[in-house]
Amino acid sequence: MSDIDVTKHALVVRGGWPGHHPVAATDAFLPFLRDTGYEVRIEDDPEVYADESVMAAVDLVLQCVSMGTASDAAVRGLAAAVERGTGLAGWHGGVVDSFRASADYLHLVGGQFATHPGKPVADRRDDGADFFIEHQIVIAPDRRDHPIVAGLDDFTLTTEQYWVLTDGASDVLATTTLAARPGDPWHRPVTCPAVWTREWGAGRVFVATPGHDPEVLAHPSVRTIVERGIRWASR
Repeated sequence: MSDIDVTKHALVVRGGWPGHHPVAATDAFLPFLRDTGYEVRIEDDPEVYADESVMAAVDLVLQCVSMGTASDAAVRGLAAAVERGTGLAGWHGGVVDSFRASADYLHLVGGQFATHPGKPVADRRDDGADFFIEHQIVIAPDRRDHPIVAGLDDFTLTTEQYWVLTDGASDVLATTTLAARPGDPWHRPVTCPAVWTREWGAGRVFVATPGHDPEVLAHPSVRTIVERGIRWASR
């Protein structure tokens, strides 16, 4: 056995809007992280990103902070860590609906939640599922050999379908197409990225938009994509 410490270090940052179950959702992946060799530190405040001494030792940031705020110093610290090789991974609003006021954060992640269309008004029951729509996650045909999605087929979810604003600097691994229904103000179907990666300096970013709650994250294909995305993004 070598005396060299080869333990990897994961920083789990969670909080924000409680409707995305930040504690339960991230707790579901803690055994996976530990079983794959990570020492895990958990923080409930993104201001930890501003601590350079902490971030210098982090191989992976797993973030689940919906909405919320982060100081300019925290965003700069996160971006600098990724540029030096720290991986950033997350799902759903915990990563694409975080720190809405920070242009620098949006630039780093490469996508911003815009909306999730709901059921027709006549079908809404105010029961927590008014924005749960059956939709497909389609693996990009030219990326089916990517290690995050290799061997996976297209799959169907009934949950929030994210419309995201994005740019061309990301590698889109899967998409979802939002219908144009009677009464919608848009006039044609809109295809948005649902899973993407982004290389940023020496680091990597992984995003999956499915993941509204632990039940969605337990879907076999979603779980596989997130676990593989974590591994792919990590230093």
